[in-house]
Amino acid sequence: MPITKIDGIATRYEVIGEGPPLLMFSPGGFNATIEMWSSLGIYAMTKPLVHLAKQYRCIVFDRRETGQSGGRVERVTWAHYVNQGLGLLDHLNIEKAHLMGGCMGCCPVTAFAVAHPERTLSMVLTWPVGGARYRITAHLRFAEHLAYVHQYGLEKVVELVKKDGKPFGADPRGGPWASVIAHDAAFAATFALQDVLRYKLIVSSMGRTLIDRDTSPGAEPEDLMRLDIPALIVPGKDASHATSAARYLEECLPRAEYWDMPVALQTEETSSQRLLQFLAGATQ
Repeated sequence: MPITKIDGIATRYEVIGEGPPLLMFSPGGFNATIEMWSSLGIYAMTKPLVHLAKQYRCIVFDRRETGQSGGRVERVTWAHYVNQGLGLLDHLNIEKAHLMGGCMGCCPVTAFAVAHPERTLSMVLTWPVGGARYRITAHLRFAEHLAYVHQYGLEKVVELVKKDGKPFGADPRGGPWASVIAHDAAFAATFALQDVLRYKLIVSSMGRTLIDRDTSPGAEPEDLMRLDIPALIVPGKDASHATSAARYLEECLPRAEYWDMPVALQTEETSSQRLLQFLAGATQ
């Protein structure tokens, strides 16, 4: 798959299909890779990429710090993820695109629409993360990594990741840059030598400011309420994808269509029909 540099960071991406452009922010929490659109939970069942690529130019990519994309040790915010998506559109010479997010990918989609409404044709928000349990679990993940760093140091983090190769979502001890450590030897060497106190401050603030509420994070409600962009919301219902988070987005987005479909009835057939129906209407 091709790789391009965005803000000095490598981004692995793929363009599948032809038609109006659809920029897709991957699901998978802190392991948001291209493959998650086909292998993760509800997406493995409903196969959205298979159906969307028949009518749309689907632009999928590994979010920075995941998969084969690169990273940089800094307090990563939703704006950083937005800039990656925007840079990819610029690289492909695409002025406007539909946006789709799955899981945690919904957060940069809403943040993108707020920051760049002139480049956003519509939003598809599938199984948005959120809820009190999601916040608690996410904060614990960052805390577990910080505890490991405090006890063993950064060199041991590198050793752990190189031994097991697990991303942050699978083993919190490896931290938010685990995937980059695993495939980039130069990054790993630099990572191990950085100032530990400075690193702890970055990580503690990153977790607190990314996951900053008991509903869907990503953009402020007042900003969402001013958006004149059609949106489709597909609710989830589990500890990481509280239905309340989906309802919150419905409340905040003036042109939201809420697909009030129980999870058990979100099948490959019903989901693909609903997604294509919405995008067809938003394209007109």
